[in-house]
Amino acid sequence: MTHAFTGKLERIDDYRWRIPKSYMPGMKVPGMIYSDEKMLKSIVKDNAPQQIANAAHLPGIVKASMAMPDIHWGYGLPIGGVVATDIEDGGVITPGGVGYDINCGVRLMRTSLSADDVRSRIKHLVDVLFREIPAGVGSTGSIRAGRAEEENIMLKGSEWAVRKGYGWQSDLEYCEGNGAIKGADPADVSDRAFERGRKQPGTLGSGNHFLEVQEVEEIYNEETAKIFGIEKGQVTVMIHTGSRGLGHQVCSDYASKMIGLLSKFKINVPDKQLACVPVKSEEGRAYLGAMRAAANYAWNNRQIIMHLTRKVFSEVFSESAESLGMHLVYDVAHNIAKVEQYEIDGRVRELCVHRKGATRAFPPGHDELPEKYKKAGQPVIIPGDMGRCSYLLAGTQKAEETFYSTCHGAGRLLSRSAAKRNTKGRAIARELEDKGIFVRHTGRQTLHEEVSEAYKNVTDVVDIVEGAGISVKVAKMRPMGVIKG
Repeated sequence: MTHAFTGKLERIDDYRWRIPKSYMPGMKVPGMIYSDEKMLKSIVKDNAPQQIANAAHLPGIVKASMAMPDIHWGYGLPIGGVVATDIEDGGVITPGGVGYDINCGVRLMRTSLSADDVRSRIKHLVDVLFREIPAGVGSTGSIRAGRAEEENIMLKGSEWAVRKGYGWQSDLEYCEGNGAIKGADPADVSDRAFERGRKQPGTLGSGNHFLEVQEVEEIYNEETAKIFGIEKGQVTVMIHTGSRGLGHQVCSDYASKMIGLLSKFKINVPDKQLACVPVKSEEGRAYLGAMRAAANYAWNNRQIIMHLTRKVFSEVFSESAESLGMHLVYDVAHNIAKVEQYEIDGRVRELCVHRKGATRAFPPGHDELPEKYKKAGQPVIIPGDMGRCSYLLAGTQKAEETFYSTCHGAGRLLSRSAAKRNTKGRAIARELEDKGIFVRHTGRQTLHEEVSEAYKNVTDVVDIVEGAGISVKVAKMRPMGVIKG
């Protein structure tokens, strides 16, 4: 852990706070935190602003080292961090700016069912989902991939699953990047990572990963909600998971490797967890190849889980998934580094944009959006905690100031150990059931670690990014049933 943050934050407006370059010798850009005054107290207490200042030392960084309101302490870059480096100007890539769970992300599926249709069967539905979708630490699924198939998954992402019958062709249109990122190279992935990923396609994982059956409780923008196929009282399903053990191993392999490469490239960073290499170096190319392979594995993972979810709904409601209207709204990553073009100081530059616990939020009209969403902007999916609510937002043009990035969730307030201490003796499942939320889980302590008070209120987080203009609220969903690892 690096030294405590001792700087003074400069207020820019109601939602932006600056860490000046003068705070630490070697900062190449200022830090920028999106928050209101109330939330800033917990952000400073967590010490994450120090990690924002540390990241401002990265070679090639442009504009600012940024943080969203759900920011909290992480490995290298804080969770909630956004950093972009200029590739042609010695810009670097750092595994600490992507995180261990490469392409942890969220997928939102709508249905033609109403909450009233589901309420009487929610317990049974959650039980069957829990039975059919593997969840928890080290969980493995029924889908086994040999080496050649695993390589195909790393190259094709969601398309691999669809070709195998785990989904519909139309699903690909509503995924970020059509469910895969180009440039993945399985040759850059270690044997150990291959081994860890072999039995895990179609599995949820542990911690804050979940599958949630939700009711659309509120609509904030009728026109955009209609474009996204969302209406009040409708049932939706949210899937939150990533690249499992494979992605974790890729990060471990390259994070340790890059510490030994700092001297080779004459790079000085105040925290070794930000070890990095130039994007244009052979070592940078190798990490990008492996990271993209893990990202594609994650898109495939969420695709298979969605397919299993459709099967369960079809079984429980004795109707086909098609007749139940189980269409994908969108799937978006929030732990990834991507090469994107932006105008900086009057010149278009190719940047390596690290989003770690931050969601891409492209504006209306953007080339990468499905034609159907061009008028509305990109769907931005923001999960909350299992006891409160989640949100669907849309990207804005103003988000260009954050490299089209916004928050990714509620953000932790308490460590898992602190949450367990604070809730000792409580029956969390019973508390949730009293609120009409039915939960099934594998880990003995999962519900105590993931209890609502361990997180910031996602409504406060979403209100800040909307106030700052970097995304707009479309709908709010409340949980009806949850499965967790």
